[in-house]
Amino acid sequence: MAAWYLWSLLLWEALLPIEDIGAQVQGQVGGSVLLVAEHPPSFQVREAIWRSLWPLEELLATYFRGSLETLYHSRFLGRTLLHSNLSLELRPLESGDSGNFSVLLVDTGGRAWTQILQLKVYDAVPRPMVQVFIALSRDAQHPKTCQALLSCWVPNISDITYSWRREGTVDFGIEPHGLFTDGQVLRLSLGPGDQGVAYSCIVSNPVSWDLTTVTPWESCHHEAGKASYKDVLLVVVPVSLLLILAGLLSAWHWGLCAGKKKKDVRADEMATETENTLV
Repeated sequence: MAAWYLWSLLLWEALLPIEDIGAQVQGQVGGSVLLVAEHPPSFQVREAIWRSLWPLEELLATYFRGSLETLYHSRFLGRTLLHSNLSLELRPLESGDSGNFSVLLVDTGGRAWTQILQLKVYDAVPRPMVQVFIALSRDAQHPKTCQALLSCWVPNISDITYSWRREGTVDFGIEPHGLFTDGQVLRLSLGPGDQGVAYSCIVSNPVSWDLTTVTPWESCHHEAGKASYKDVLLVVVPVSLLLILAGLLSAWHWGLCAGKKKKDVRADEMATETENTLV
């Protein structure tokens, strides 16, 4: 009887107009989300049916004759909790849980109320990686200015927003003309007065955010005190070649000496044998 009545309600719902399309509900992978069943103040709920509509149509939870039931075979089995106010909690959330959900409410007078909710599940934002690329002035030992490119990146995350801020100032914003690649790259012109100035890359999506802070002038100073890769090669390569050549000459000389010594020993042995034969 109860099963027949339940399916009758579902068929009835299909013929009813949708009374309310709720706003999108957002959740984070591994967390929980509450799908709230809303209805008019004068609506005294007698039955309730929660379903997943997309990407799969599945029965999730019911309230019938004062009894709450969530043990329906669906991809949410074991992850649903129907509260006393008939709101449905999903936990823990998985990346494939995004979709549309509906709740059908029936009051004591037989009136029906249908609500649609859209769930969007996001991954948690990891800490971004920031790389600093430096272009020094010609006087590398005492640079007056240092051109820096700060590149910010996070792997395999969708719906990401990048932003930058200059730390320690009242105005945290960054001028748009210094931003490239949808905010992932920041161009700066630094001088000695920017020695302790830090910049933060902030990465966010609708449910989480993280940041990484760097001090680009440290990279300018670090690069200025180092020999370039080309200069290092000009010194290391000739010295290495000389050492290899010296080793080859030494081995060749040792081989000649060893060969000559063997020949002398052999000659002495042959002379001794000849003398013994004559005697």
